[in-house]
Amino acid sequence: MKCCNNLYENLFKVIIIISIVIIIIVTIGCCVSKNETPNVLTAIAVEGDNTAVGTTSIKFSTNELVEGNAISHTNGSDEIQINETGIYQISYQLYGERETFGTFNFAAVILVNNNAVESTFNDTPILRDNVINRMTLTSTIILKLNTGDSLKLQGVSIEDIIYSRARIDIEKI
Repeated sequence: MKCCNNLYENLFKVIIIISIVIIIIVTIGCCVSKNETPNVLTAIAVEGDNTAVGTTSIKFSTNELVEGNAISHTNGSDEIQINETGIYQISYQLYGERETFGTFNFAAVILVNNNAVESTFNDTPILRDNVINRMTLTSTIILKLNTGDSLKLQGVSIEDIIYSRARIDIEKI
């Protein structure tokens, strides 16, 4: 009987060791899969990048941060490419100024495949003071985008607004 007890004890120890090893492997596998590379793009426009006034798509001269392959942008272009279908969070800042006196008003909108996404329209209050006007529009939106989609940030105005600075941050979430 003692022989059978030792056999059962040894078998029990082996089962416990195998169970512990499986738990460790599963735990490590879960941690590794959660630490995927983020898909992020930050593009910056500086003074001189956008010389057109009024309604125009914003060109970004510098990619400050690019991680992953889901989003791409060529420096100097106004178009951002979506390379993977998914949900994206888009945040932007668009600085507009008018160097002459008069009515001041501008808006920003996100274009997907050159079509304005109406729910992203964001505009400034109308200012009619006799001062040189400037303002920054900011917004954060979430959109479902598909592989092959292109994004643009567009400044919209009937006044002679200059968009001297802008920033866009896009993350696949």
